Formats: sequence, C-alpha cells, structure tokens
Amino acid sequence: VLASLCVGLPLLIGYYLGKVDYGILSCMAGLVILYLPTATVARRMITMLACSFGFMISFVIGICFSFNPILSSIVLGLFALSVHWVVNYFGMKPPGSFFFIMIASIASCMPFDLIAIPVRVGLIGMGAMLASLLALFYSLYITKKHPQKTELIVVRKSNYTTLFESAIVGFFMFLSLLTGHLLKLDNPYWLPISCAAVMQGASFQHVGQRSFQRVLGTFIGLGLTWVLLLFKMTPLTICISIMVLQFIIEVLVVRHYGLAVVFITPLTLFLAEAGSAMTVDPTTLISVRFMDILLGSIIGAIGGWFLHHEQLRHKAEIQIRKTRVGILRK
Repeated sequence: VLASLCVGLPLLIGYYLGKVDYGILSCMAGLVILYLPTATVARRMITMLACSFGFMISFVIGICFSFNPILSSIVLGLFALSVHWVVNYFGMKPPGSFFFIMIASIASCMPFDLIAIPVRVGLIGMGAMLASLLALFYSLYITKKHPQKTELIVVRKSNYTTLFESAIVGFFMFLSLLTGHLLKLDNPYWLPISCAAVMQGASFQHVGQRSFQRVLGTFIGLGLTWVLLLFKMTPLTICISIMVLQFIIEVLVVRHYGLAVVFITPLTLFLAEAGSAMTVDPTTLISVRFMDILLGSIIGAIGGWFLHHEQLRHKAEIQIRKTRVGILRK
C-alpha cells in the first residue's frame, strides 16, 4: 500500500493539475520507497534521503548527456559501474543498483532541452521527497509497534571482486544502450533496463532462470497490456492502473519473480510511454516492445555469464591485486 501511494499520489496530483507527464516523472522517483530498510527510524530516513539524492543524480547524469547517443552510452556505462560499486560496497539489499540505472537510462534517451532540465530534476526531487515523507510517517508507526535494534552499516570486505563485477555491469549497460541507438530503436532505454534486470541474478543459474522468467513473463505481460490498451485508456485510468499494478507487484515479487514480471511489464510500459499508449496502435506498440525486451534480456544473459564465471572472477581479482601492489610500490 505504501509503495502504491508513493507512486500513485504524484500521478493523481499531476492529473488534477492537467500535467500527467509531470506526474509520471515524479512517480518514477516514488520508487525510491523500495529501498526503505527494516531498521530504526534514523537508519530508515538516512537511507531514504541518500537514495533520493542518488535518484536525482542518476537523472541529471542521464539527461545532461542525452544530446549525443554515443556519449550518453559511454556515460551510462561509467555511471552503472560507479553506482554498482557503491551499492555493493555498502551491502545494499535488492533492488540494489537497478532503479538508479533505470532512471539514468530513461533520462539518457529523453530529448535534450537545456531549459527544461531544472524543471525535470525538480519533479524527480519532489517525487522522492513525497516518498520520504510517507516513509517517515510509516516508520514512526511501524517502529513504535515493532521496535528495532540499532544496526551498523555493513561494508563488504572484498573491494576487488566488487570492482570486477561493477566493470562487467558498466560495460554491458554501455553495450545495451549503444546497441539500441545503433539499431535506431524508438526507445533504446528498454535494452539496458531489461539487461540490468536479468543481470541482478545471484548466480549464473539464477541469471538464466531470470532470463527465461523475464522473457516468458514479459510475453504474458504484454498480452495483458494489449488487452488493457484495447479499452482506450484515459489519463485517469492509466494513473489508477499504475497504482493497482504497483500494489500487485509488491505482493508477488518476494514470492515469484516470473509471476511479478507479468505485472511489471504493463507498469513499466505505462510509466515510460503513457502518452503514446493512448495514441499508438496497441498491436504495434506491443510487438516493438517485446523485441526490445527480448534483445535486452539476451544481452543481460551474456553479461550474467561473465559476471558469474568463477575462473574469470578469480583471474581478474589477482590481476587487480597485482596492479594495485605495483602502483603502491612506485
């Protein structure tokens, strides 16, 4: 319910003010609520504020380099490397770096408009602030009912493996977005988003399972989206649908990823393409998005193989150690 409110309230406010596009931009920042930890109020709010700032930085980095497809792909790769390293270093739990990369990917494919950047960043900030405010009220209520012990931030010890993982993630984010641009796709950000979702698997078997579940779940989810779009949805019905879908996803995602993807697909489509969803032929939109997500999932599966190849990881760790020792000796 909390996640649905954080995503839905900006949408409803935007609809009421006649600015649905503003509401959709703000509601993407409302997804920061998914990073709310189970901890003390202070720890919860520190995490929320840090992640909110991270969302704004993600959007700024993406939108500022959107004027050139090659440069934006390189910047996205470097950003994904950095954010994955930071998230792993501080031992953040899932969804980890995914939503930071998602926001940067979408922003990097927006039309470049220097004058509009402050307004767009402000909308992201307001969406994150609203989510943080709701998180505060919820935290005060839940910690009073179920007191939490004070806990310390967990820092990973192996910086070498983290750097190797981050480099692989960054390279495949760069590759997926660049592929989308080279193929001249309408919305190339679907490739890095799908790629990042698949690469989140805890092992190569998990990556393969996620790839299969994502493709199958996406296929069924696109069918569901197609049925919804046939009803000629209005801005209000899209806003309500996003809230309902977010609630269903939060209930299902901890139980079965593949089943959750069925509802994640229409949610992401409505968030990313609310305007075109009401004007474009549903069959055309669905067929194009399926090919985008399929290609991104394939790239993500290949990236997952490199990410979880134990021998490759071991050699990379040894080489990084040797390089570091060599630099320190000089």
